[in-house]
Amino acid sequence: MPERYAYLLRQLATVGDVMAEVRGGKPDRRLEKSFARLYDNGTSFIRQSMMARFLTGRSLKMRPKSANVAGLQIADVIAAPSAQYVRSVYNAESPPNRFGGKIASILVAEKYYRRRDGTINRYGIKWLP
Repeated sequence: MPERYAYLLRQLATVGDVMAEVRGGKPDRRLEKSFARLYDNGTSFIRQSMMARFLTGRSLKMRPKSANVAGLQIADVIAAPSAQYVRSVYNAESPPNRFGGKIASILVAEKYYRRRDGTINRYGIKWLP
């Protein structure tokens, strides 16, 4: 989520861009509009002023898969396992146990943001049905 990214940028005292992979047509336009709305208005979790301070602009950077952007490749590798893990938490199911499960276990152990008491839920993971 761009809001979590803005919090990370604040912690690192730097700014950054948000980039997505081109899907084409209407999905791209919807994603660009959603990002601009988030940037312009903030959310219930983050004020607009913080978004504006730590994200370089209201325009979402878009690149095709053929551009072979390393960050987008990494996002591809972790997005599905992360989503499967979060879905399993909110559905009270067992987490994935294949390769994606190994990725999810690394994310849970080392990467998801936590509250000071160690809580991940609503800090490092959120379920937005």
